[in-house]
Amino acid sequence: MIDKSHITAVVEKAIEGTDMYLVDICIEPSNRIVVELDSADGMDVESCAKVSRAIESSLDRDKEDFELEVGSAGLTAPFKVRQQYLKNLGNEIEVLTTDGRKLRGTLSAVNADDYVIEVPVKEKAPGAKRPVVVMKPETIPFSATKTARYVIDFK
Repeated sequence: MIDKSHITAVVEKAIEGTDMYLVDICIEPSNRIVVELDSADGMDVESCAKVSRAIESSLDRDKEDFELEVGSAGLTAPFKVRQQYLKNLGNEIEVLTTDGRKLRGTLSAVNADDYVIEVPVKEKAPGAKRPVVVMKPETIPFSATKTARYVIDFK
């Protein structure tokens, strides 16, 4: 079985000195290795190929055959690491909390243990005939987040 800690070390060395960061590594029992990377400026094919070559050169196909896939985290894939939240500051995200709430709003801050999204809420002002939409900050701990993802809106 291919060692995940070995692959992690190889990837981290290959991306050292760049703005890329590791999102996830998955090694299936069939020796299929999937590495997800991301960067603040987006990923290009050459960067993925460089990391792929580094991994391939560190493994011996004669000892153990494997399938390798190195790519960027998908645009609509759930966030897995804090850097993905930082990358999406100011963007609209959709969050599903562990208590079952589904929130959609603009990511406005990312802290060490939580993040803040501005959620639209209808409020009726005293004396007003109709409610108006106001943006309310909602602080959500990372530990209370089931999924969070970037929202693509074609308006």
